[in-house]
Amino acid sequence: ERARQFMAAHGNPTQWPSTYPPRDMIVRDIEAGLMFMCMAGDRLGAVFYFREGEEPDYARIWDGAWLDQEPYGVVHRIASAGTVKGAGSFCLSWAWQQCGNVRIDTHRNNVVMQSLLKKNGFEYCGVVHARDGDERLAFQKKKQ
Repeated sequence: ERARQFMAAHGNPTQWPSTYPPRDMIVRDIEAGLMFMCMAGDRLGAVFYFREGEEPDYARIWDGAWLDQEPYGVVHRIASAGTVKGAGSFCLSWAWQQCGNVRIDTHRNNVVMQSLLKKNGFEYCGVVHARDGDERLAFQKKKQ
């Protein structure tokens, strides 16, 4: 809920409607070991989804190209608790350290996430479409 409020306050009110992410999706991700928590001592800093493997939504990319076709990890649904400065950067760094090649997407209106990605060395690659047809801006960071 905190992440939804933050996005709405920063010009991105539609990416995560009140029903997203649904509880059953979060439970499935936790049970599968794909939802991670970023802790600062005993305080929750952020949560995020990470897994290694192909993302079906990334099979086609428009107006650009992925940096490579090597195996990669995927980050989705970074949500900061707003209590720890730099939590989003920590999540991205941790994911990248796992495999050295990470892809992520975000809404065109999510300029905060776009700035965070660029600050953390992610390169804009083009446009992908989510399963629901929504357009997303695609980014990737890989080892040089």
